Amino acid sequence: MRGRREIPYAVRMHAFRGLWNLALLGAKTGFRLKGRYWTWRMETAFGADRSKWPSGAERRRAAIEYGAWVGAMRRMARDRG
Repeated sequence: MRGRREIPYAVRMHAFRGLWNLALLGAKTGFRLKGRYWTWRMETAFGADRSKWPSGAERRRAAIEYGAWVGAMRRMARDRG
């Protein structure tokens, strides 16, 4: 592949885990992305003034990171007991 660099395995797995956990959260909330939970989540993460929000790409990156963090917290809770 000319001009393209390969994404390391660890980065791909981190993104996959983040997306998986976002899907699980979406299922738990009935995929009501305009509902109370997701509205609160977005305002907590980025503020109430949408004009000051980061770009769509940066929001997607932050959402994947959030999903990965949720998964890590679940694993820690499960391993504790």
